[in-house]
Amino acid sequence: MNTRAHRTRGFTLIEMMVSMGIFILICGSAFTLLGVSQQRYQSDTQVLNSFQEARLGLDQIVRDVNDSGYPPPNQYELPLPNASSYAVSPVAWSPGYLNFPATAACSMSGGCTTPSSTEMIIETNPAPQTGIGVQYIRYTLSNNILYRSMVPKAGQDPTGLGSNTWSNAVPFVQNVMNNATPAQIAQINASYPNMFPGGNPVAVFQYTCDTPTGPQDCSLAGPTGMPTNIRSVTVTLIVATPTPDKQSGQIRIVELTGRGSRLNSFQ
Repeated sequence: MNTRAHRTRGFTLIEMMVSMGIFILICGSAFTLLGVSQQRYQSDTQVLNSFQEARLGLDQIVRDVNDSGYPPPNQYELPLPNASSYAVSPVAWSPGYLNFPATAACSMSGGCTTPSSTEMIIETNPAPQTGIGVQYIRYTLSNNILYRSMVPKAGQDPTGLGSNTWSNAVPFVQNVMNNATPAQIAQINASYPNMFPGGNPVAVFQYTCDTPTGPQDCSLAGPTGMPTNIRSVTVTLIVATPTPDKQSGQIRIVELTGRGSRLNSFQ
């Protein structure tokens, strides 16, 4: 019998090179898409973390404002007990805010300092069941970090607002941009046109006072724009992600607003 040789035909070198080239292109496209997805995931994660931190911080500030002024002095009979046992004013500013009852009082149109839009001090007893007494809780925005501190009320006035209530301040919310520089505001407004109205910094704390004609912005309330008349505090936090977006190179921003209202009346 004659044996016929069968030759098995394989791939040529050119076919192998073309196949490898196509395979490399597919792999490169897949890894590029994977890299873009990872960058987007990291960016979205930063936005989510910033949002959660800002939300938790805002909720705590609102709770503190809601609890401010507790316990009020009008729940005691004269003579009043030790000043550390009650809150003279829900919200404080210096100097001379403790003219209680507020007759010829420290007001925004009078002889006292207008409260800072980036700082707030309140008096409250956050844990009455512990017997610790009234505390000063202070929030201060400094270098894009909102700090929080809490110290026992030792007397009638938070003496040395720059030191006593700052002694145990800790970072509370990071990357707060309310007090951004003009250059930073211009950069942010390029992506968020309505974030800084008029290109100006945004107040962290805005105060509403009780007046004979109803609630009004404390800065416009005249003689009634005083600490003991504060009805509510509007809190605004503009928080940026720690690093710019990997794709656009722009900072991602979230803005949250809340309002706290004192529970106790001082009228």
